Amino acid sequence: MLTALSIRDVVLIEALDLEFGQGLGVLTGETGAGKSILLDALGLALGARGESSLVRQGASQAVVTASFDLPSTGAVAELMAENGLDFDTGEPLIVRRIVKADGGSRAFVNDQPASAGLLRDLGVHLVEIHGQHDDRGLLNPRGHRALLDSFARADTAAVAAAHRAWRDAQDALAQARAEQDSAERDREWLEHAVAELRALAPEAGEEEILADRRAAMQRGERIAGELQGIAELLEGSDGALARLRQAARILERVSDGHDGLAEALAAVDRALTDAGEAQDAVDRTAEELAFDPAALEADEARLFELRGIARKHRVQPDDLAALAGELGARLDRLESGGAGIARLETAVRTSHAAYADAARALSDHRRQAAARLDAAVEGELRPLKLDAARFRTMVEPMAEAQWSAAGMDRIEFEVSTNPGAPFAPLMKIASGGELSRFILAMKVALAEEGGARTLIFDEIDRGVGGAVASAIGDRLARLAGTAQLLVVTHSPQVAARGTRHLLIAKSHDGFVTRTGVTPLDPAERREEIARMLSGAEITEEARAQARRLIEPA
Repeated sequence: MLTALSIRDVVLIEALDLEFGQGLGVLTGETGAGKSILLDALGLALGARGESSLVRQGASQAVVTASFDLPSTGAVAELMAENGLDFDTGEPLIVRRIVKADGGSRAFVNDQPASAGLLRDLGVHLVEIHGQHDDRGLLNPRGHRALLDSFARADTAAVAAAHRAWRDAQDALAQARAEQDSAERDREWLEHAVAELRALAPEAGEEEILADRRAAMQRGERIAGELQGIAELLEGSDGALARLRQAARILERVSDGHDGLAEALAAVDRALTDAGEAQDAVDRTAEELAFDPAALEADEARLFELRGIARKHRVQPDDLAALAGELGARLDRLESGGAGIARLETAVRTSHAAYADAARALSDHRRQAAARLDAAVEGELRPLKLDAARFRTMVEPMAEAQWSAAGMDRIEFEVSTNPGAPFAPLMKIASGGELSRFILAMKVALAEEGGARTLIFDEIDRGVGGAVASAIGDRLARLAGTAQLLVVTHSPQVAARGTRHLLIAKSHDGFVTRTGVTPLDPAERREEIARMLSGAEITEEARAQARRLIEPA
């Protein structure tokens, strides 16, 4: 609900602060007083194009601030959250728009910068403005399906879920087919790669084992000759051990009775023992380093093959075993792909049928509701002197390519204004006065079925009077029981049904022309309605008639 509107420097309005409440608020005034300026100002706050011509002459900028009370949940709260804007439960929503005289504009929501596009999106849920040039709300076919569903209290969740399941099944099938096609194109390569890897039979960690073993054999090859030379020095015919043994035999013969020679013999014996141990160590090492050249060649060939295939597939050698498993699985899927695609095709057919059943049930429900809505609207047309007019809600099936989460129907409100005339979209065939009355009839029929909670009707009574104007006033008052209404009117019958009355008037101080808005108390209200009845000169008869009009309200 719109609670307050503050306007600064918009065309003829210098400064204006208005408060609004529930019920039916009426705005009256002489032609040219500036009623359209008020609506233009509100339009700015709702994201309308910010023309610099709206800035009052001599001012640097125009500022419009609108305040709304609304629930903490719903479409507005979702839009705020989606756009990262704070919205506190129980706090008003304050929308501010600034338009500069030299061009450009800025927008704020609860003092947070926002785009004009976001203001327009919010405005759809905050205010409906109905006038002769309205292209939103009831005149926009894009919203008719949601209005009918709301009137029908239709549960579209099952259709949306079925549509999502159908689309998911289609996506899975398309992906499987794409993978199958890609695999078929690569079949020859895949078969060769799998055969090659299976023949190679790589194992995780194999490269490191082969590399270590090859390094050990290469080290043995390098020192084998050195070890052989050491062996010859130690135990050859003229080697160290042979000489030590010879020395030991001589010492043994001559050492009796000589302590020094006995010590020398003992030392030579120890040297023989150590040299023997050295020889044993050299022999053991030579044995350990001994290798089969064929084994070295085989290990090198295996190692080069592993590394070559790894480079070919752009992986590390240790990853070849995993790659072999992955490519093998792909080949297996390719071989059995036909069966998998057949299962997915069955899933698509099943989900398609489930969606079609749910959507047809929703279509039947919509057609039944459409008949009730048509009757309700036509019941409102007669008192509005649109007796010859007919209204219908067209529910027609769409091509399968257009089916959506909302169902398989195209829905549009159509009218025929004269007997025998074909039905057509409302905006194309109704005149200005008829258009406003059609909108009122539809809004009354749809009064409790959602939409913005603030409705503005701009001169809905244009071109009518008497009983028709009275009928319009009655229906506006009824509609105000479920929504906040603001009506710009020239009809005393409509003005008399208001619960609040604002007078729009133009003043001139000899230099500057200004538009102002004044809330009227009961006495002032009667005087204004009397003026609307009698014109420039207010008569006592007009005042009496004004009292009679107000009393039933």
